[in-house]
Amino acid sequence: MSAAAHEGAVRPEGGARPDGRGRAANRAHGEGGVREHLLTLRELLNRPLTSYYLIVGCSALLLALGLMMVLSASSIEALQETGSPFYWFFKQSISVAIGIPIMWVCAQLPARFFRWAGYPLMALSILGLVLVLFVGTSQLGAQRWIDLGPVYLQPSEPAKLGLLLWGADLLARRARNGVIEWRHLFIPLMPGTAILAVMVMLGSDLGTTLVLMLIFLALLWVVGAPLRLFGGILAVAVLATIVMISTEGYRAGRIEGWLDPWGNAQGTGYQAVQGQIAMGSGGWFGLGLGSSRQKWSWIPHAESDFIFSILGEELGLMGTLVVVALFGLLGYAGLRVATRVKDPFVRLASAAAVAWIAGQAIVNIGAVIGVLPITGIPLPLVSYGGSALLPTLAALGMLLSFAKQEPGAREALAAHGPGPVARALSWLGLAGPARKRRPDRGRR
Repeated sequence: MSAAAHEGAVRPEGGARPDGRGRAANRAHGEGGVREHLLTLRELLNRPLTSYYLIVGCSALLLALGLMMVLSASSIEALQETGSPFYWFFKQSISVAIGIPIMWVCAQLPARFFRWAGYPLMALSILGLVLVLFVGTSQLGAQRWIDLGPVYLQPSEPAKLGLLLWGADLLARRARNGVIEWRHLFIPLMPGTAILAVMVMLGSDLGTTLVLMLIFLALLWVVGAPLRLFGGILAVAVLATIVMISTEGYRAGRIEGWLDPWGNAQGTGYQAVQGQIAMGSGGWFGLGLGSSRQKWSWIPHAESDFIFSILGEELGLMGTLVVVALFGLLGYAGLRVATRVKDPFVRLASAAAVAWIAGQAIVNIGAVIGVLPITGIPLPLVSYGGSALLPTLAALGMLLSFAKQEPGAREALAAHGPGPVARALSWLGLAGPARKRRPDRGRR
């Protein structure tokens, strides 16, 4: 082929040579496509049911991932102790089977039910914490559980939901034109929170105490408490933490193991070091589901406190980023509800629920990767433990109920069909066009 023929073969339609204007047109077309996608994403995020479906989707994915990882992380130890690799997986599956209906029921309840439920739940939580001190079962030096035969109940877990509902209703009742005088916080919110925190600490549960403080601080933040009040509370909390660490040797060991884990790799830093080895072994995409080496009795409590390290080993950095993204979207959805609904109680309860679930996830993940001390709190929806899972699912169901109060949400739910799958497809724009109602021929 001649040069002229070859040139003609590659020349654009119309014989025009590609020039700067052509490249500019292509660039403009590409920018227009990106702008169009951004507008579509913005439109999707602005829809009334965005919060609702984000909560449902993220919760479902985290629950499914959690069951999968509990099976993988606990199978070896369960086989050694019980003879069945599915022992803890079956127990967690039962908790999920109980928790999903609880979540669904809570999603159908009105906000006034949650306002009422906070008071008896707070009372029952305090009663349970008192019982723990006298008849509680001690495990690994911590007395946190009540033995009910086939199950163990940890009263400090429903205490989180109790404090959230009780505190939110208490502050909402004192609202005047949407503004709450921060001086009203001293009685009875602060004493009630302090009593609850002290009783949890008597059971050597520093992690749950930290989560209770996160819920309390979130309530203060939403009502607009002055910064000096936060400073005073944090100063008291730091002082109390120093006292608790100095009076309990194992807590001081945890701090030592956190500051220099590799220097204490066979002692106080053992769990942290093994968790970091698991995370580093996963690489970008992990060793494969079920292929963890650290779960072979190397990491203590691999199915609960350190399940994130097994997840990182088997699913790699990409798997851990997916989990972090799911918690981020869950937090975004909760805060979206808090900002779009005008009811003071809903705003307070939604923000406190986000502080609880997202804050607990941050503390757990931070402990596994070594940026925070190990506190022994589970990863919400993922770690093994029914006492922690059921209140969390109830709180998520509450958020779903609140999401229905967003502007236009109820109308959108009614218009998107009778079933949840049809509603989800319609929300994503994947369902067929809605049928138009036929006019009543009998009317003139």
